Amino acid sequence: MSKNALDVRQEDNFADWYQAAVRGGELAEESGVRGCMIIKPWGFGIWERLKSAMDAEIVAHGVENCYFPLLIPLKHFEQEAQHVEGFAKEMAVVTHHRLSMIDGKLQPDPDAKLEEPLIIRPTSETIIGSAMSRWIRSYRDLPLKLNQWANVMRWEMRPRLFLRTSEFLWQEGHTAHATREEAEAETAAMLAMYKKVVEETLALPVIDGVKPEHERFPGAVDTLSIEAMMRDGKALQAGTSHYLGTNFAKAQNIQFQDSDGEWRYAHTTSWGSSTRLVGALVMTHGDNDGLRLPPRAAPSQIVIIPMLKGGDQDEALLEYCRDLARRLSAGQAFGEPLRVRLDDRPERAQIKRWDWVRKGAPVICEIGARDMEHGAVSFLRRDQLRLDGGKPNVRSEPIDMFADNAGDICENIQQALYDQAETFLRSNIVDDFASLEEVEALFAEDGAKWARIPWARPTGAELDAFVERLKASKLTVRNAPFEQGEVAGKCLVTGREAVENILIARAY
Repeated sequence: MSKNALDVRQEDNFADWYQAAVRGGELAEESGVRGCMIIKPWGFGIWERLKSAMDAEIVAHGVENCYFPLLIPLKHFEQEAQHVEGFAKEMAVVTHHRLSMIDGKLQPDPDAKLEEPLIIRPTSETIIGSAMSRWIRSYRDLPLKLNQWANVMRWEMRPRLFLRTSEFLWQEGHTAHATREEAEAETAAMLAMYKKVVEETLALPVIDGVKPEHERFPGAVDTLSIEAMMRDGKALQAGTSHYLGTNFAKAQNIQFQDSDGEWRYAHTTSWGSSTRLVGALVMTHGDNDGLRLPPRAAPSQIVIIPMLKGGDQDEALLEYCRDLARRLSAGQAFGEPLRVRLDDRPERAQIKRWDWVRKGAPVICEIGARDMEHGAVSFLRRDQLRLDGGKPNVRSEPIDMFADNAGDICENIQQALYDQAETFLRSNIVDDFASLEEVEALFAEDGAKWARIPWARPTGAELDAFVERLKASKLTVRNAPFEQGEVAGKCLVTGREAVENILIARAY
């Protein structure tokens, strides 16, 4: 066993550390198809916890779940040129419906070519818009609020597990409204939903705000986002919500007759989040021993490891652990029953301990004969595994005390992880730049920061030149935060009086 549970440290190579953490945490693995991954049970369990929390909020907001086909006719995309331009290079296309053996090899059958190519959905605005055009006739049909949990395909050039994969799981919401005001309110409400779920479930602090014009979703009038800071200082877009105006309604002919009998185009929105949030969880809370899962997101919050010796006491020890598991399962954290797992695999206790450390189980109990004799529980808090940087920080409590306090311990871990991440985020945002050269110098010296600069919303050639300058340093504008604080001084791009602050960072 090395000093740490992983064979690479964050500070040595963050990218390699991330891959090691995903593998060691048994979250996912490559599938054999470039850019596609197999999500393993522990990783899928995290996704299911997030999905459950988010779906409850979505349904409570009056949105109905549905499902649309994976394959979308090309004609749907041809109706919305601006939208297609944003995704064209990432689209996977189905052209044949059968394979045949030709010259000893399986190949697309020339006689089975489709009359019209089908696109494997990169997103569903076009096909859902087509359905809305059939379902909406009157103002009485509005608002129409739909959501689907599905997979999508965007042919990724540089894949990385969870962060950028060609196929990924997500939810996508699509709504139609009678007025701009209603649609904009919906756009803001769904971003607020993302912020709530991500912060409460994943203990992931984010900054919510508005994307600048050049970073908007293709075809959108406005794009709102939540941005999270990873442990290497890079930004990760954790969720987006788009006000689409009447752009998609005009392309898809989504019209309704208002109360005066006039035909009007609907105002639509779309919003989505994906399995990249699992990657964000890893990179926000993980350490050199692997994952550290917030208890709300953990498939198992407490893991019990009996330290079996192969002797006569093993059965009594197992029963002691089973009784502990029953008592803990009767307890609660966050208003829900505790999720408890008894790991009675015929494996050495030390190996099992480090398996669960790498997987980030919030509380790991190691129960031996001495614990049973004294009616005690020895346990590790994963968020405080090595308080002094040395040996694991093992505690011991009477079994009654531990059973009574287990829910509070989980809630305390959740808050502690959030507080640590928020402190890291706030302390790594830098202000007070006099020029763009100073911003570039910051990232040349220390890329693990975000810059906050005054901004006058440049357009045209000024904006184009600024974007190209950012690209040269591999930087992007993340958003203009809703919470602006003081906006003072001149815009560093135009020299005009600033109207807001924006955040600049390197990003995933």
